[in-house]
Amino acid sequence: MFSVSPAPLSHQPVLLDEALAALNIRADGHYVDATFGRGGHSAALLAALGAEGRLLALDRDPAAAASASARFASDARFRFVRAAFGCLSEAVATAGWLERVDGVLLDLGVSSPQLDDPARGFSFMHDGPLDMRMDPESGPGAAAWLAGVDEVELARILDAYGEERFHRRVARAIVAARQQGPIATTAQLAAIIAAAVPTREPGKHPATRAFQAIRIAVNHELDELRAVLPQAVQLLAPGGRLAVISFHSLEDRVVKQFMREQARGRELPLDLPVMGAPEGMTLRLVSRALRAGPAEVAANPRARSATLRVAERLA
Repeated sequence: MFSVSPAPLSHQPVLLDEALAALNIRADGHYVDATFGRGGHSAALLAALGAEGRLLALDRDPAAAASASARFASDARFRFVRAAFGCLSEAVATAGWLERVDGVLLDLGVSSPQLDDPARGFSFMHDGPLDMRMDPESGPGAAAWLAGVDEVELARILDAYGEERFHRRVARAIVAARQQGPIATTAQLAAIIAAAVPTREPGKHPATRAFQAIRIAVNHELDELRAVLPQAVQLLAPGGRLAVISFHSLEDRVVKQFMREQARGRELPLDLPVMGAPEGMTLRLVSRALRAGPAEVAANPRARSATLRVAERLA
C-alpha cells in the first residue's frame, strides 16, 4: 500500500472524482498530469495506481516544483518535469513513454495558490506587484507587458481574451495612466479599469475580464493549449484518455472544437462515396461535458465555472 500526502488545505482540486473516472485508470498504466499545480490531482492518481503504475507531472511554476519535491520525491512511481505543458512531447519522450501513455490530464488556468498569493500579482483582490507570470523566472511580467503594448493591440487582447465589452475605453485608460507613471501593482491596475468601465456586471468586479485577458496574453495560455492538444493525441496509446478541465469559454471552445474535429475526421465532398470510418479520426468522445455539482460548488466556489471534456484515442 502506498502512502500519499494530503493536498494543502488551501488547494482543492476541481472535479477530482470525475477526472479520475474519465481517465479510466489502470493500476499498471502510465499517466501524465500536465498541470501539476499543488498536486491534488496527482495525489489521487498515485493513490489509484499500483506498484507498476507511473505518473509524469509537468508545471512551469517553481512553487509547483517545490511542492512536487516535498510531497512525492520518495515515490519511485512519480517523475516531475518543470516545463510548460506545451513541452509535453519532449517530456514524454525523455521518460521513454512514447505511445505508452494511458491518460493525459489538463487542469487549465491559474491555480488557487497562485491567485491567493499577493506576490504573484494574479488577483485584484490582493494588492501586490503586477506580475501574473506562471513562471516568474521567464519572460516579461504584466507590468512590463502593459508598459510596452500599444493601445490597439491592448484593446484587441481585452476583447479577444477577456470578452471585455468596454475594451477600447479600458485600453485608452491604461495607456493614459502609464503616461503619468508605471502601473506597478494590481491595485493600481484594478482602480484604472474600474474607473474606465461605466457599468457593472452583477456580482463581478469590473477588473475581472481585463485581468483574465492580460494574464492569458502574458502567459500565452491559448497558444500553449493549441500546441498541447495534438501532442497529447499523438502520445496516447489506443484506448488512452485525454481529460481537460477548463474554466472559461475561450479555453473550453478550443478544447471542444479540437475534440470534435478529431472525432469527426477529415471532411470529404458530400458526393464522394466513402467506405468505413472517415479518414483522420483519432478520438472518440467519451461523454458530454461534465460540470461540478451543487455540493462541490458550495465547498469550492471556484468550481462553478469548471468544465471537463473527455475523449479516447482510437486505434
